[in-house]
Amino acid sequence: MNLMLKWRQAMTKKEELTGDTTEGIEKIQDVEENPEQPVREKKSSSKAEREGIAYIFSSYNNTILHITDLAGNTIARVSGGMVTKHDRLKANPTTAMFVAKNAAGRAKDIGITSLYVRLKAKTRSPGIGPGAHAIVKTLGKEGFKIVSVVDVTRSPRGGPKKKGGKRGRRV
Repeated sequence: MNLMLKWRQAMTKKEELTGDTTEGIEKIQDVEENPEQPVREKKSSSKAEREGIAYIFSSYNNTILHITDLAGNTIARVSGGMVTKHDRLKANPTTAMFVAKNAAGRAKDIGITSLYVRLKAKTRSPGIGPGAHAIVKTLGKEGFKIVSVVDVTRSPRGGPKKKGGKRGRRV
């Protein structure tokens, strides 16, 4: 009875994988010859996925990409100023694309395969800068699996008094 049960298990596993039933019979014959040795299955040879966190700070003046592992250890940190000389081009989406490519190359060398993305802008700014979307798009094209995208921009809730005095800045 025990032999029949092992045969059924081997047959169902083999049929699920390939639909072929010949190898299941060979496993049963091996069990009959060596009943004390357990039947060993092949392990799937897939790479372990390593995850990281991509912190993107994007303002209207610059774009910074900081990739860390889940523990917070820095893997790569690249900014727009490291890619271009011109101050006016640091927040450009094209420059942001090269920022993402540089950081992605370093992260791939270490073995990062998937990323959690956190977008951040200046605190009182109307929105994130023009380079943030380009970075997320480029990281996806570089082969990283984007797990989630979260906006972590701080929003003031009252807080300290804004500069400019009682009547504001007079031009």
